[in-house]
Amino acid sequence: MKPTVRLRAAACAAVMFFAGLAAQSVSAAPDRPECIAPAKPGGGFDLTCKLAQAALQQGKYLDAPMRSVYMPGGIGAVAYNTIIAQRPAEAGTIVAFSGGSLLNIAQGKFGRYTESDVRWVAGIGTDYGAVVVRKDAPWKDLKSLMAAIKADPTKVVFGAGGTIGSQDWMKAALTARAAGIDYKTMRFVAFEGGGETLTALQGGHVQVYSGDAGEVASMLDAGVPIRILAVFSEERLPGKLADVPTAKEQGFDIQWPIVRGFYVGPKVSDADYQWWVATFDKMLATPEFAKLREERGLFPFSLTGQALDAYVKKQVAEYRKLANEFELVRK
Repeated sequence: MKPTVRLRAAACAAVMFFAGLAAQSVSAAPDRPECIAPAKPGGGFDLTCKLAQAALQQGKYLDAPMRSVYMPGGIGAVAYNTIIAQRPAEAGTIVAFSGGSLLNIAQGKFGRYTESDVRWVAGIGTDYGAVVVRKDAPWKDLKSLMAAIKADPTKVVFGAGGTIGSQDWMKAALTARAAGIDYKTMRFVAFEGGGETLTALQGGHVQVYSGDAGEVASMLDAGVPIRILAVFSEERLPGKLADVPTAKEQGFDIQWPIVRGFYVGPKVSDADYQWWVATFDKMLATPEFAKLREERGLFPFSLTGQALDAYVKKQVAEYRKLANEFELVRK
């Protein structure tokens, strides 16, 4: 074979080789996309899936409509175990998670699986813990409430959705601890959700509601007579709650983000995983998505791929430490 022919053949082979590599590293949109909400319809997981559905459809990132599938159980435990053990390679399936999911992983409530057993795709928004009292309550700020708790913990009853070890319980326990009292002496009443807790607050059955900032902002809009004493964010929140001080600026370094996002199974290919990451990167950067997120009461939080993976592992480690401090870890 002549040298020129050999060079052409080698060049063609190289082009085909690199084209093959490119084909392996780039994936198309899934044919049958679905979002698993690990709960019954309504609530936070459903909101997370519907936010993604609306944004992906609005931006025309998918070729087919995304459907929602409900898989309740253990604040995400059933879905987590199902995806890892039975459906680990489904490229078109994303599963919603929240800060509550990460807290449960830290406490061992997801069984033998840990934060390293799925592929974390995107965090698309967050809420924050908030301390709420009745509008006619004697406490005008967090310091006065803390003083009352310290003076007599039995006279200040916390109410929230979830039992001992839940996010809302943790927010109440952190508040009590910041006041300098033993969290075990804290009076806490568990309710089915925010609606029941709010009714109990208005009726005087509990004095403090360990709620979420986005949720209580919508209550204020509806004219519910409540006062937000503090938000558990690093900085003041934008929009309607801009005048509410953080716990930190009132002298109590309590932060409680409630992140919402998605993961995929552990055996989803790199190409399919990167398609989701790249798609969320594009979507999260648009003003249209920011508007949809705000309409659903969430605050800005945008992390994808390896950055989200690092964040999740750091959060779970912090939650695990807290769970040990509050004697919540399952042996």
